[in-house]
Amino acid sequence: MICVEHLLKKYRHTDKYHKISWKTAVDDISFSIPQGMIFGLLGPNGAGKTTTIRMLTMLTEPTSGKILYDGTDINGHEREMKRIIGVVPQQVNFDQDLTIGENLELHARLHHMGYRERHARIAELLHYMEMEDVVNDNIRQLSGGMKRRVLIARALIHRPKVLFMDEPTVALDPQVRRRIWDLVRKMAYNGTTVLLTTHYIEEAENLCSNVAIMNKGKIIAEDTPEAFCKSLGRYVVEWDENGERKYRFFSDRRDAAELMSSLETDALLRESNLEDAFIEITGRSQGL
Repeated sequence: MICVEHLLKKYRHTDKYHKISWKTAVDDISFSIPQGMIFGLLGPNGAGKTTTIRMLTMLTEPTSGKILYDGTDINGHEREMKRIIGVVPQQVNFDQDLTIGENLELHARLHHMGYRERHARIAELLHYMEMEDVVNDNIRQLSGGMKRRVLIARALIHRPKVLFMDEPTVALDPQVRRRIWDLVRKMAYNGTTVLLTTHYIEEAENLCSNVAIMNKGKIIAEDTPEAFCKSLGRYVVEWDENGERKYRFFSDRRDAAELMSSLETDALLRESNLEDAFIEITGRSQGL
């Protein structure tokens, strides 16, 4: 459904010597996401994730490279492509003078939804997000978590074929986060292609079929969460040593237990997870 080929984005910027130079935010990345897949884009701050999403959603023009949706190059077809995508941005970007309901109504009208369709859809999403009682509240009155819920509802109004979620569950409480996870899974099951960025690694591990790890504008690894964990070692022993947390990874549980029994301090034996892999991979790429 989504195919990205040699995507590059450079910005003009002033360096520490006050000289004009070029900064590479996204450095020749390529990946593809089939229909119905939930694809995670992970990386430390400044890795290029948000810039990538901005290019995929036609908010930023690439320096070079191709972006195709279902085989169609977005270049020259921006209006057509924007009809099929939904975006949950990292930054809140509502009309602050409107209520929740009015913001959703405006977005539905921009997608040319009929009266009955848009009102039924808004009611459905408000019910799911548990926001029916605050539909007439002004956006300014909402907490950060409530605003995130409205952002997600707004992105889903027109039932997009492709959904981009940039840090979608920041500031949400665990119960609402799990409800959003269920909603994303349901959408993918029904054929929606989802690309999400998140700093909650367990979110990517729970949701994503495939994960790409970005660092310094490049994709440095791509695989399934299961494969990442397996390549690292299925088991990990962690313990404190001289005020520092130490980790050792093992493919065999018996080897891990043997190390644990040899340590002269308390230790924890557990299964490895995607967060372990993320830290190891990004650390190696930076020479840490």
